[in-house]
Amino acid sequence: MPLFNFSNKNAIITGAGSGIGKNIALVFAEQGASVCIIDINKENAQIVADEINAKGGKAIAFACNVGSQSEVIGTVLQIYQQWGKIDILVNNAGIAHIGNLENTSEADFDRIFQVNVKGIYNMLYAVIPYMKSQQSGVILNMASVAAWVGIPDRFAYSMSKGAAVSMTLSVAKDYLSANIRCNSISPARVHTPFVDGFISKNYAGKESEIFEKLSKTQPIGRMAKPEEIAALALYLCSDEAGFITGTDYPIDGGFIHLNN
Repeated sequence: MPLFNFSNKNAIITGAGSGIGKNIALVFAEQGASVCIIDINKENAQIVADEINAKGGKAIAFACNVGSQSEVIGTVLQIYQQWGKIDILVNNAGIAHIGNLENTSEADFDRIFQVNVKGIYNMLYAVIPYMKSQQSGVILNMASVAAWVGIPDRFAYSMSKGAAVSMTLSVAKDYLSANIRCNSISPARVHTPFVDGFISKNYAGKESEIFEKLSKTQPIGRMAKPEEIAALALYLCSDEAGFITGTDYPIDGGFIHLNN
């Protein structure tokens, strides 16, 4: 059998209508997985699913607000009824916020918490019972280097990503006996359409300068490519990584350990 064979595996990926999540969905499908694209934007989710199906893969799309437990439970039930099993969950959906403690409003804090923290909780809460009944499953949570080092003006975002790592460790410990693995990934900056949009919105006329500045915050001298994050996700969710659980993996161009 070839390495990283995902044939007969069913994977749910949240926030997969664009960016990192989309790339994870594409690479999982290329390796044979049936992929469920969950995104708050149904049109974007369907576009990704259609792209996978057009290439001969297998994908379905659902619109779902991961911050709503009732929506998540209902969506996961539909997926399970359609597939009969859920092998992999990738909690990728997330939103960003810029601000320190003093200029982070309660509304800002609640918005970040609702998606980045409660969204992971809701998906775990909905999926774990099915994985327990199967006595198998793999979960991957998207964290960030912001969980490990102080980054200016990222108070609420850092809080949420620290929670992602903590939930990873807790789930990995609690469900060892159910043969459920749980890990997380902590990327540094990744070059996605979101980054380009953020720069053009906030630094009009200085796009190249700001892009270069942000790129150089990684000691390696550039941002990550979404495909690089997807490749690590592929490994951690594969059978080849069957001995790995309860671990966070920085993929950061040296950001955590090499910045002085």
